[in-house]
Amino acid sequence: MSRVAVVTGGTRGIGAAISVALKNAGYRVAANYAGNDEKAKAFHETTGVPVFKWDVSDYAACGEGIAKVESEIGPVEILVNNAGITRDAMFHKMTPQQWHEVINTNLTGLFNMTHQVWTGMRDRSFGRIINISSINGQKGQMGQANYSAAKAGDLGFTKALAQEGAAKNITVNAICPGYIGTEMVLAVPEKVLNERIIPQIPVGRLGEPEEIARCVTFLASDDAGFITGSTLTANGGQFFV
Repeated sequence: MSRVAVVTGGTRGIGAAISVALKNAGYRVAANYAGNDEKAKAFHETTGVPVFKWDVSDYAACGEGIAKVESEIGPVEILVNNAGITRDAMFHKMTPQQWHEVINTNLTGLFNMTHQVWTGMRDRSFGRIINISSINGQKGQMGQANYSAAKAGDLGFTKALAQEGAAKNITVNAICPGYIGTEMVLAVPEKVLNERIIPQIPVGRLGEPEEIARCVTFLASDDAGFITGSTLTANGGQFFV
C-alpha cells in the first residue's frame, strides 16, 4: 500500500503543487489548511485530494488533526511542513503580535506537527520530514525580522532532528525556495516585480510552484534515503550558500 503524506498549507500556492505532485507520484495525500474553506473545497473538488482543517500553531489541534488523518487514511510516513504566514513590518514598527503570530506558525508549527508523527515514524523505522524554509531564512530580508528568524530556525530544527532520526531511517531535510510565482508573489505590483525582484534572479524569472514540488517528491522518495540534514536551495541563483 502506498505511503501516507501530510502537507500543511497544502491547498494553495506551493503547498497545493506539493500535494498534487505527491498524489501523482502515488502517495496517499492529506492536505491541511487553516482558514480558507472556499479555496480548500475548490482544491479538493479539482484534485480529489482530501483536505483537513486545523491550525498548525495549535499543538492540541495538530494532535487531533493527525489522529483524524491516520484513522481515515493511515499512519503518516511523510510530513511536509509547508504552512507559513507573513506579517511584514519594519522592526521599529513591528508589534509583539506580528512577531508571535509568525513565529508560532512558521517555527513552532514545525514542532507541533512533527511531534505528532515522530514516535510512529521511529516505531516503524521509516519517515520523511521535509521543511519548507525560505531564501529569506538564509540571507535575511528587510521588513521581515519575524519571518526570517522563523525560517532560519526551521533550518536549525532540520539539522538537529536529522541527527536524531538517522538511526531510525527517518530523514529530515529543508528546501529554501526563492521568489516563486504564487498568488502572494504575483500580487506584488508588476512594476516592483519587473524592476526590483526579477532583476535580482540570475535565471531571469520567478520560480514555479511545481519546481519546488519536484524537489519535495525527490526528498520523499526512497532514492533520497542517504540525504538528511540538508538544505536544498531553489532560488534561480539569487543566493548561494
